[in-house]
Amino acid sequence: MIISNSKQLFERARNVIPGGVNSPARAFKAVGGDPHFISHALGAHMYDVDGNAFIDYIGSWGPMILGHADPSVTKAIKEAAAHSSSFGAPSEVEVLMAEQMCAMVPGLEKVRMVNSGTEACMSAIRLARGFTKKEKIIKFEGCYHGHADSFLIKAGSGALTLGNPDSPGVTSGTAQDTLTASFNDLESVSELLQENKGKVAAIIVEPVAGNMGCVPPKEGFLEGLRSLCDEHRALLIFDEVMTGFRIAKGGAVERFGVRPDLMTYGKVMGAGMPVGAFGGRREVMQMVAPEGPVYQAGTLSGNPVAMSAGLALLRKLDQNPATYDELEVSSAMLEDGLRKLFKKYHTEASLNRVGSMLGVFFCTGSVETYTDVKKTDTSFFSAFFREMLKEGVYLPPSAYEAWFVSSCHNSEIIQNTLDAAEKVLKHFHENHG
Repeated sequence: MIISNSKQLFERARNVIPGGVNSPARAFKAVGGDPHFISHALGAHMYDVDGNAFIDYIGSWGPMILGHADPSVTKAIKEAAAHSSSFGAPSEVEVLMAEQMCAMVPGLEKVRMVNSGTEACMSAIRLARGFTKKEKIIKFEGCYHGHADSFLIKAGSGALTLGNPDSPGVTSGTAQDTLTASFNDLESVSELLQENKGKVAAIIVEPVAGNMGCVPPKEGFLEGLRSLCDEHRALLIFDEVMTGFRIAKGGAVERFGVRPDLMTYGKVMGAGMPVGAFGGRREVMQMVAPEGPVYQAGTLSGNPVAMSAGLALLRKLDQNPATYDELEVSSAMLEDGLRKLFKKYHTEASLNRVGSMLGVFFCTGSVETYTDVKKTDTSFFSAFFREMLKEGVYLPPSAYEAWFVSSCHNSEIIQNTLDAAEKVLKHFHENHG
């Protein structure tokens, strides 16, 4: 029997890497089977080591807005790498990148570069505590802000996928300082603030929850958080690791018109390179060392290769605002097509979309909260995932992750995706009723 290269690699990986993967959702534990090891990707497609081609709706979990291996991004990476992969000293491209970000995002007055979304969120929380001189934070059920201890309390994404909403290793003291509210429920936030009056440093939220599928904010929810933060003298932090530069040129801040005190960014801003940033109001950011007393540092922060990749992406998006209109059209085509197919084949499903982020939940009724998300039929999703993979469509291997569309997903590719979905749903309908 011939063993595929992916299977061989997975066996080897499990000997030297926990679970054989370097991030839990990649292990396919939630959907069954073994992961495909990817050899390369281009545009809207990924290719595994066995020669299989897939239409990709992961997009490296968000950053591939222009598709894989965009020529302007790869050119920038090659040119930067030729001058060294790291300096450990300031460089011009860091300044250019910071200026570009501040020009694109309303209210982003100063920004500090870091190396991941997790680091960005962790640093923003430390800064909020230092600025307000308070200790507690409020986060939301199902929202994921990286794997720092403070955030692994009723987190979404991989923790939800694996059925482990909390993690061993998080101290009781840390847990006590993290208060959890219900997403899209302002009353739950207000109650926590009243119960912990004068103790809450910040509210951190994914303005569009992307780590429990795609759950948009209800009308007035983000505005309500802004008002509550002002009333209780807490900082409002938007975690824009997924939404930043994806759902609009200025991210959620632009799309929803609500101004937070701090924003955090990650993989999207670097076109998929390991990178992150946190920034916001000048008054708050001036507290960051060496300008202020709140310490944060990193040898690879502002890495020239990552900054060059991100700058190439952001400049292209800034100079071509029609990209967002095109993404809206293709994403709407996918959403509308799926809705019609689910109705045609009597499949209970609820769909949410914000720009080029899509959430598909196999359940009845609307999906607006963490409780709603958990109604989704994970067994059906797993079967749907496996069959779509056979048809050459690579969905996120979790019922609790958002799908991402790139500018390379043209109408032909979207139609191919819908044709695959129809074949799968028709098969289910004929065999299972």
